[in-house]
Amino acid sequence: MAEITASLVKELRERTGAGMMECKKALSETNGDIDAAAEALRKSGAAKADKKADRVTAEGRVGVASEGGKAVLVEVNSETDFVANDVNFKTFVDTVAKAALASGAADVEALKAAAFGTEGTVEEARTAAIQKLGENIQIRRLVKVEGSNTVGTYVHSNGKIGVLVDLAGGSIELANGLAMHIAAMNPPYNKAADVPAEFVAKEKEIELAKMSEKDKSKPAEILEKIMAGKTAKIVNDVTLYGQSYVLDTDGRAVEAVVKAAGADVVGFTRLVVGEGIEKVQEDYLAEVAKAMQV
Repeated sequence: MAEITASLVKELRERTGAGMMECKKALSETNGDIDAAAEALRKSGAAKADKKADRVTAEGRVGVASEGGKAVLVEVNSETDFVANDVNFKTFVDTVAKAALASGAADVEALKAAAFGTEGTVEEARTAAIQKLGENIQIRRLVKVEGSNTVGTYVHSNGKIGVLVDLAGGSIELANGLAMHIAAMNPPYNKAADVPAEFVAKEKEIELAKMSEKDKSKPAEILEKIMAGKTAKIVNDVTLYGQSYVLDTDGRAVEAVVKAAGADVVGFTRLVVGEGIEKVQEDYLAEVAKAMQV
């Protein structure tokens, strides 16, 4: 039987990301054949990935990649925030975003088949990452913008919020600034025309109910002006164009800043990690018990 040296184990570990004892065992079972051992570890990793596939992944990070008029956001989920902050997970997310941009993938399923650098496909790399990090990892969402406009991007420092802005005209600095504003202020709509009439009517009804009987008894034309002012404030609060631009020292609205630059916000997308996923609360003993079953 071939000698399983420390250097051989080290090489296999660097190549696959598997644990030291797993590498030693795989080399022993393949009589020191590092290629066969690597293949065996990959198969083992796929089996582990299948076993973890039903675990809830509500943590993770948003990755971004851009070039010229093209940009993508990807949301990659993990089970815990601990793994989400692991340097290997961060590198994986960044590389997935680059793969999405390079491949032009239209959705997550197409992205899974895209090349992951020189390490096979994105799906193969995901399986390897599950084996290495010990948690279920899922690529949940892919958003992209491609065209002749300026595309602004922003990912918050904790990796939890990512934004793309499609800006006609203007500069990349303005586009990126708007992306930062959207990350911070979370406007549900772009412009006043985008706000549903039903929403405005409902808010108007609520504001009217909050008014005193004295105000309600005012002449119809005065009451209408009061309600128009309240409605305008509500619309400003829920639209990007109506909000005060966080990066403008003069406190101008986004609309004024954008128009002064001769630009127009065509649209934007804001992703927040785990939004819409119900997190499962488990106690410590339950978590340990689950880990023992892996």
